[in-house]
Amino acid sequence: MKKEIKKPKASILIASYNNEKYLKRCLDSALNQSYDNKEIIVLDDNSSDHSLEVLKKYKKKIKLIKNKNKYNVGSYDQRQSYHRCLEFSKGEIIFFLDSDDYFSRRKLSTVINEFLKKKEIKVIYDLPIYSFSKYKKKLSLKNSILNNYWSNVMPTSCISIRRSECKKIFKKISYNRFPDIWLDFRLNIFTKYFRLGNLYLNQNLTYYRQTDTNVSSRFQYLSKNWWTRREQAHEFIKFFFETNNIRYKKNLDYYLTKITNYLI
Repeated sequence: MKKEIKKPKASILIASYNNEKYLKRCLDSALNQSYDNKEIIVLDDNSSDHSLEVLKKYKKKIKLIKNKNKYNVGSYDQRQSYHRCLEFSKGEIIFFLDSDDYFSRRKLSTVINEFLKKKEIKVIYDLPIYSFSKYKKKLSLKNSILNNYWSNVMPTSCISIRRSECKKIFKKISYNRFPDIWLDFRLNIFTKYFRLGNLYLNQNLTYYRQTDTNVSSRFQYLSKNWWTRREQAHEFIKFFFETNNIRYKKNLDYYLTKITNYLI
């Protein structure tokens, strides 16, 4: 008789802040997964809209944490929200989900199946489906490779990590510097250079919502904010490399970014 493989518990961590319009879709996508052995932990980061009212309707199906202590810096608050959710979680596989994004129904089962098949894999990135108001666009893996220190940066909601690695990672990335560098970039950089065993899963399993009000909308391609954040990304890389004894060398993009920020 074939031995049945034990299904590991999945923890879906949701960072919620002022996304009442999209929160129901997000929660329903987590609850309606084809994978059953899961828990859903949501931290509401002192939302000023009706997010908390939406969350209370799900109180029997989720674990709700209310946060009152904020940095009032979006990237730091997001990181703190996920870290606190992690502390309340019990799952072996950790899934991150921003409250304006949502999962395809087979996300958990597909990702966990890969973790079960490849014990050496510690981090899995699936590909996003960019969800605009009137259309959707899938990101292909071949188009996500950039010739820079930060190639293959996937959104936070596309990242899944074994619990055994999560606390170590947060300890290494939780410094309050570089406010325009959000959790996705920090996680991507850490896992890339510490070579935890990363798998880029060539399947689009996460809907990454694009609106006029979400964070990414502030950084339109080649805008002043885009160049400012790019400079912070270079400074983050420099700091990260030096802190972790990784050889660092300024590249052409570093100088181009510095010059552009000086001129604009």
